[in-house]
Amino acid sequence: MAVVSNTTPAARAIGSIPDRMQAAVYYGQNDIRLETVPVPRIGPGELLVRIHTCGICGTDLKKISTGSHSAPRIFGHEMAGVVVARGAGVTRFAEGDRVMAFHHIPCGTCYYCERKVFSQCPVYKRVGTTAGFGEASGGGFSEYIRVMDWIVEKGVIAIPDSVSFEQASFIEPVNTVWKGIETLAVQRGETVLVIGQGPIGLMLGKLAKRAGANVITSDLFPQRLTIGERYGLSQSIDASRVDVVQAIREKTGGRGADAVILAVGGSSLIRPAIDAARFGGRILLFAQTVRGEVVIDPASVCVDEKTLLGSYSASVELNEEVAQFVFSGEMDLAGLYSHRFPLTQSLDALRLAAHPKPDTMKIAIQPVLEG
Repeated sequence: MAVVSNTTPAARAIGSIPDRMQAAVYYGQNDIRLETVPVPRIGPGELLVRIHTCGICGTDLKKISTGSHSAPRIFGHEMAGVVVARGAGVTRFAEGDRVMAFHHIPCGTCYYCERKVFSQCPVYKRVGTTAGFGEASGGGFSEYIRVMDWIVEKGVIAIPDSVSFEQASFIEPVNTVWKGIETLAVQRGETVLVIGQGPIGLMLGKLAKRAGANVITSDLFPQRLTIGERYGLSQSIDASRVDVVQAIREKTGGRGADAVILAVGGSSLIRPAIDAARFGGRILLFAQTVRGEVVIDPASVCVDEKTLLGSYSASVELNEEVAQFVFSGEMDLAGLYSHRFPLTQSLDALRLAAHPKPDTMKIAIQPVLEG
């Protein structure tokens, strides 16, 4: 196969790869521009992947809205696509392979990896996929991404031909959710309240139920509770009409939930989430990724013996198990996409994701709409 200009001389490529591509480029707080940029170059041990589907994650939106990162850079990390070129030494993947790529993979040997706190590993904190510019940031809001060598080694998963790109694009977010359920140590027969029924909250509810819990969900939008019913989450609390804390106590003999999962960003619901748990119960903060201060009642932790937990990002140890779950089709994850936008309309996609309507769930940016 011919060498193309966007790879090193040792790289092999499939088909015709352009020198330039379209991408949604971040330039600062709420400043995203659709631009034409160079296709990233790959080196030994690396892959060039043409993006088919990239889901928009809440963390992408928070970074854009707060302007927390230096610019320019290209976000997007819930990705699935096709290998179009591989660097020297790559033997596990070939041109034409359908794959998804994690953007974080830990070193496996540091202090934090030894204790299985992988998301705190210094190597994990380095992003290993990029669409160019100086800082790697996922890169999925573009046509092509460069997958760096340590990601290729442990963080790229082949997609079976029978599985759609849309379904496969959920492997990374499902991993984060799966990790959260394991952190919460959900037990069979427990009552678990999931506050927030966006796509992440819905997946948390589904996996908690899969673990044997009696799951009750809540949301301000009744439409999202209706969507949850399609996934077997039939017990719900309409937070637009009733007080969630009072309602969950009424459903549990006055005690409260054994475990509460807060799947809504921001801090305003942390106190109600703690109040919704029974004495000795557990509360998992899942979406609180923006730093700041919050007022809680310390006696709820000390006197009431409630346990406040956190879970962030994915676990490399779950990659294989999560991939099997996603590929099995046990959960129609692709069905969570309520909107799909071509890359040329990525700014519209990001605006809708940042200001969702009641029936808005997951939003996909798809540079390749066919295939």
